[in-house]
Amino acid sequence: MSQKTDEQLLKPVQTWLEQVVIGLNLCPFAKRPWTNHQVHLQVTRANSDESLLEDLALEIQALLAQPIEKRETTVMIVAQHLQAFDDYNQFLNWAEALIEQQNWQGIIQLASFHPDYQFAGTQADDAENLTNRAPFPLLHILREESLEKALARYPHDPESIFENNIRCMHELSEERKRELFPYLFS
Repeated sequence: MSQKTDEQLLKPVQTWLEQVVIGLNLCPFAKRPWTNHQVHLQVTRANSDESLLEDLALEIQALLAQPIEKRETTVMIVAQHLQAFDDYNQFLNWAEALIEQQNWQGIIQLASFHPDYQFAGTQADDAENLTNRAPFPLLHILREESLEKALARYPHDPESIFENNIRCMHELSEERKRELFPYLFS
């Protein structure tokens, strides 16, 4: 199996962000930073937990070094590591420990996406899992400050976002799911 180029990794993630996350309004806060070019996509070729933690720390530092007007958030595309969801899910514990160790709690939050994402208490093929299924394992680094501002402007109960997303996924036809999530059906 040949290694994917950065373009082969970036393009599907860009398409997923535009068609699924923004297109289906799964995250009502994503469109503004995306259209303002404030979302940084970064490919990591880390092939161990240790090297991925190092890359994650570097990306968090790079994000925090930029003014929010220039870079609001970073999406790390994990090209070679954490292909199994169980491994990915376990790594999230290490990532949270890193955030705590570096005193980034209250400053940084991680959102998680994986091609095989499965919420606790669901079956693998349950529609709600699609809300967090991306073309590749992703680590989305969010600034708490951005989240707080977005939530303050959000006119509805923030809990309704998840409920609306689940409803949206249940309402998608099989044909539409195949269009939006081709990597799940190949």
